[in-house]
Amino acid sequence: MKLQVMGVIISPTRELSTQIYNVALPFVSTLANVNSVLLVGGREVKSDMNTIEEGGCNLLIGTPGRLSDIMERMEILDFRNLEILILDEADRLLEMGFQKQVNSIISRLPKQRRTGLFSATQTEGVEELAKAGLRNPVRVEVRAESKSESSQHSTNSKVPSGLHLEYLVCEADKKSSQLVDLLVENQKKKLIVYFMTCASVDYWGLVLSKIPALKSISLIPIHGDMKQNAREKALASFTEASSAVLLCTDVAARGLDIPGIDYVVQYDPPQDPNMFNHRVGRTARLGKEGRAIVFLLPEEEDYVEFMCRRGVACQEKQCSEEASDVIPIIRSQAMKDRAVLEKGLKAFVSFVRGYKEHLCSYIFRWKSLEIGKLAMGYGLLYLPSMSEVKQHRLSSEGFTPVTDIKFEDIKFKDKFREKQRKQNMQARKEKREQEKKEKGKKNSKKAVAAAAATDSNKRKLTGKQRQTIQTAEDEEEMARDYRLLKKLKKGSIKEDDFAKLTGADDF
Repeated sequence: MKLQVMGVIISPTRELSTQIYNVALPFVSTLANVNSVLLVGGREVKSDMNTIEEGGCNLLIGTPGRLSDIMERMEILDFRNLEILILDEADRLLEMGFQKQVNSIISRLPKQRRTGLFSATQTEGVEELAKAGLRNPVRVEVRAESKSESSQHSTNSKVPSGLHLEYLVCEADKKSSQLVDLLVENQKKKLIVYFMTCASVDYWGLVLSKIPALKSISLIPIHGDMKQNAREKALASFTEASSAVLLCTDVAARGLDIPGIDYVVQYDPPQDPNMFNHRVGRTARLGKEGRAIVFLLPEEEDYVEFMCRRGVACQEKQCSEEASDVIPIIRSQAMKDRAVLEKGLKAFVSFVRGYKEHLCSYIFRWKSLEIGKLAMGYGLLYLPSMSEVKQHRLSSEGFTPVTDIKFEDIKFKDKFREKQRKQNMQARKEKREQEKKEKGKKNSKKAVAAAAATDSNKRKLTGKQRQTIQTAEDEEEMARDYRLLKKLKKGSIKEDDFAKLTGADDF
């Protein structure tokens, strides 16, 4: 039957699901009357449903959200004879908050089945899932055999024997220059550079492309906030390239098998230390040689000892003394194009807030961040107004703000965005003026109300009170006239002036 599902494969990301689908396709195509379907987000659910109804599906491969959605909508799917369920990167499925969807999928499947949990890291969550969801579980471990017991990669090592792993310690305001130097040095190779946030990928993808020394290098950004089509094109472009640089977040850290990666650069160490092995595991695959490096700030150097205790030993790499200072170039680009300015500020803020989420907070202490040097390393023109900076007084030492330019005058190079910005500025100006007028009207109404209240208070006075007030006013007026009369007699004022001041000329 074309709607009889025999197998389900679940993975945490669209890219990994797509890769599994493409690898499985040649095998599935050799089986008569068997059809596999890829179910991931980023496209219409109805389109997937139509594909299933028209061509059938015997093997479902996809992400938890889309699989769960399709299974809820399409009751015509028959899971009674399902043979196997695979959860790839099982620990990641739990970490990313997919437990609800995974449970929903499993609840629709028969209990009599084979289930496989695949993961490079065996966390407590996976162990618990195995105990609760598997009958007679068997644990299978695949380890790389070291070349010799005396080699650097002992049996306790958690990294491939062909991987040369390094760390580089440098100040925050020097990191970007060291990165550019490393990329230039390896411009004929295939590299992956990991950043902490999507905003950082966007920013460095834009900035690095504007540095003259990197003009000949293909820079390809990819992250979770990109549209699915853009992500697929970026991944395909990098896979096919003989030399290129993939700028990414941890969306490209697990499971992806991209051939020929020579170097993995962790510009930002991962928030979760378990992701370290997944990142560096993109190179030195299947017994091949590969290199990886992690950039660390001086106050983060304890991370080296921490990873060593986890079976990941790193050798120190010295900062390149020949690295050119790229900060002036980045800043000049920010002064020419508002897109660079705004993306830089956004990336900086997202990094600081992402830094606060480090699981190794005793090593990555965000309150120890030298915010001035960090902002300088990002090539910012000024320090953004952040609550983290204001409230905790992070050190701004090392930052030199640009003072010879009005930041509101910096325009977008994109004419459409600049036109939109001017329209928004005009709209805000008109809004402020309208608010000012409304405030003036309110103040005027308040003054009228106050005067009315004064009159009302006067009306509420008794006759005796009003007479007392009038008497006092009359006495004050007489005293004033007397003082003017004395001035008239002394010749201090003229008779005409006296008449005007006392009101005598009104008669």
